[in-house]
Amino acid sequence: MKISELLLLSVSLAMDAFSVSLCKGMKTKGSVLGSAAVIAAFFGIAQAVMPLAGWLLSHRLIKYIEKFDHYVAFGILAVIGIKMIADALKGGDDNISDKQDLRELTLLAIATSLDALAVGVTLAIDPQTNIFVSAAVIGAVTFLLCFAGVPTGRFFGDKLGKPAAVAGGCVLILTGLKIMLEGIGVL
Repeated sequence: MKISELLLLSVSLAMDAFSVSLCKGMKTKGSVLGSAAVIAAFFGIAQAVMPLAGWLLSHRLIKYIEKFDHYVAFGILAVIGIKMIADALKGGDDNISDKQDLRELTLLAIATSLDALAVGVTLAIDPQTNIFVSAAVIGAVTFLLCFAGVPTGRFFGDKLGKPAAVAGGCVLILTGLKIMLEGIGVL
């Protein structure tokens, strides 16, 4: 795989995680750089590990996982998006903490990187592809985009407040819907 192809693949895989990092940025109240680093690390690591896992699983287990992974991703993103909207509509910032919820970040990272699992299977088919370099590039690109996404989301969250939080929740739900529709072949 050429480096240009790998970079395009990496950016496309990172888009869901980038959208979620924008939403997480809207809720960030503490150190934006610290939060950006933590969030970007979770998403970057997940996006790097999943292609490796797909490569290792290759054709053995992936056929069972890919039957329902898009439903899992939709469910996780929809629940978190609905919670984000409900919290915004309740009012007040008392629901917003400057600490990152590690369980939520883990779920979000997994939900947005399930497509990278399938990519790992396709990378295993091409003997010219170095899976370790590919996984590292995918993870690094995701890290960088998510690191930029958190302060961008924070900026819009500070400027727009509740409407931005509601929009962020809608983005999470729509991102999950897009993943599910792609998974069942509608998109």
